[in-house]
Amino acid sequence: MSTSQNLTRTDLRPAAASGSFVIGGDLPVHRLGFGAMRITGPGIWGEPPDHDEALAVLKAAVEFGVTIIDTADSYGPEVSERLIAEALYPYPADLVIATKAGLVRPGPDDWKPDGRPEHLRAAVVGSLRRLRLERIDLLQLHRPDPKVPFDDQIGTLVALQREGKIRHIGLSNVTVEQIEAARGMATIVSVQNLYNLSDRSAEAVVEYCTRENLAFIPWFPLATGDLAKPGGPLARIAQRHDALPAQVALAWLLAKSPVILPIPGTSKVKHLKENLEAARLHLSESDLQELR
Repeated sequence: MSTSQNLTRTDLRPAAASGSFVIGGDLPVHRLGFGAMRITGPGIWGEPPDHDEALAVLKAAVEFGVTIIDTADSYGPEVSERLIAEALYPYPADLVIATKAGLVRPGPDDWKPDGRPEHLRAAVVGSLRRLRLERIDLLQLHRPDPKVPFDDQIGTLVALQREGKIRHIGLSNVTVEQIEAARGMATIVSVQNLYNLSDRSAEAVVEYCTRENLAFIPWFPLATGDLAKPGGPLARIAQRHDALPAQVALAWLLAKSPVILPIPGTSKVKHLKENLEAARLHLSESDLQELR
């Protein structure tokens, strides 16, 4: 591809400027993706307030170069997965849809772990039906259930993988010790934990994933806390780059480690475009030091 063709491609598809990562050795994706949690209703419950805008966001994400969309059966519940299929099926050949199983939803903003093998199996079968897929590219255990032996939870996903329902297995909301335990039973290709500029409690997990070349998918990537207050380091850096604080927060994640795949979510096309423009923002070493 010529330089001029590449510039045109990244101008039209900003997510392509974020670089690439190969999940599991066979799923290449642009590093800046889209999290499909917030296309549902308030409290991540029920249908979106604006159904057409939700579909437009998903379509725009693909048009802007997103090649990984992260969702879960519990978003809605079931709503996010149905909207993804409604907006994008039949899917582009380069699109990876990652979903999760292991949480149930009694009500808005209420999340309960359920890692029973029968639940995980039913959740995967339901996701396949809603997403109109024969196989899920990346299925992540949403959160280990302390009431169910961890071996049973991972073992169920391995069985589903052997049956051809899952291509790759990932984890979410886990410790390094849990990752290592799971890797003793299965090939784990990704980890999804809370991580952002203002909450770096998963630093040890990020370091582990970087060392082991596992995809690290930070959820809640746009939280900036006091850093974005007027006069704060994030606000200063954003002003220097004529950028938004959220764009700097995403650029920081992209610069932090080559295995990090940020998945900012939104329910508005305008905000989606703003988020993806972070892929073009290059922070200097002094910027990074200030945020460090």
